[in-house]
Amino acid sequence: MSSFLDKYKTHGLGFTQVFWGNGKGKTTSALGSALRAVGNNYSVHLVQFMKNGADTLEEQIPGEIKALQNFPKFSYKRFGSDGWVIKKPTENQIKSCQEALEYVKQSLDNYDIVIADEILYAVQLGLLEEEEIIKLINEKPKDKELILTGSHKPFPKIFELADLVTEIKKIKHPYDAGFIARKGLEY
Repeated sequence: MSSFLDKYKTHGLGFTQVFWGNGKGKTTSALGSALRAVGNNYSVHLVQFMKNGADTLEEQIPGEIKALQNFPKFSYKRFGSDGWVIKKPTENQIKSCQEALEYVKQSLDNYDIVIADEILYAVQLGLLEEEEIIKLINEKPKDKELILTGSHKPFPKIFELADLVTEIKKIKHPYDAGFIARKGLEY
């Protein structure tokens, strides 16, 4: 426990946070952290994995990113190709996730906080290996914050390395009653 406190006292930043689970709100939680951080003059960079249709990524920007773009300390980059992963990932999908992972590694040198959005889904769906995420955590600069989101599947090895792990658990959701996603609320 003292190493955890020493780490916080020494660096302020430097934790690895994880938001995972079967409930709505993993990305929303990470972006809430981003909003708080940019409001306190930290630079935040969002890297989104598996955001489909590479030709139209910029047309699919959700409202929360549009709002955060108003902050000069917030930036983002989206990766994705070949639509949703159905059963087996395509070579392009795997390549896109590898590019996104390399980009996250580079971004950790340039920003105070990096959010790797949906990176754990990339592991769950077989686009990245769990060991690659463990290496990312172990090799990130000590004074940089890393936030990982995604996955309905737990990853105990990753969770053990993380400083904060939050499970977002669905109790009830309008989708279950047949409602579709609503612009401005779910996307």
